[in-house]
Amino acid sequence: MDWVTGLVPGGKENSNAFLVIVDRYIKSVRFLPCHKEDTAMDTALLFWNNIISTCGVPKIIISDRDPKFTSEFWTNLHDMLGYTHDWVTLLPAVQLDYNTSQHSTTGKSPSPVEKGWNPLFPVDHLKKDLLTIHPTVKDFHDMWKRACDKAARCIAEAKEYNKQRWDKSHMEPDFKEGD
Repeated sequence: MDWVTGLVPGGKENSNAFLVIVDRYIKSVRFLPCHKEDTAMDTALLFWNNIISTCGVPKIIISDRDPKFTSEFWTNLHDMLGYTHDWVTLLPAVQLDYNTSQHSTTGKSPSPVEKGWNPLFPVDHLKKDLLTIHPTVKDFHDMWKRACDKAARCIAEAKEYNKQRWDKSHMEPDFKEGD
């Protein structure tokens, strides 16, 4: 994550910068219009509304240690995760929950149908020691882990099945010198 700043103000919000967020795994990028003067809270809200609500919580974030990304940023983000009095603030979490829940029509949740994967939840980042965590959170984490393990097994089985089908019908070309 980093900013591009020093831009001529533009758009309906008169943005003069944008936050760049790159997914290291799939190499997708998000450009989020903002202001150079934005606070850590503004940045946390931008991250919450545009990344966590659509992709889930990343396992790792790499930044240039800008004060907006250090403890104040995460304190604000955690405050947003625990804030329960403002339904507007919670809409992205509801959206994430809906998009990762099984739909009766398709039999699947929208996220893997749209993206091919389910986003991570904050609970996925909990430390191994779950003794101090409320039992229902641990139950949810255990259930989620079992679901992820089952999905991984299904993916491995599907890959093996497809490999066997390919191997049965595929013939290596017989190249000769000069081909």
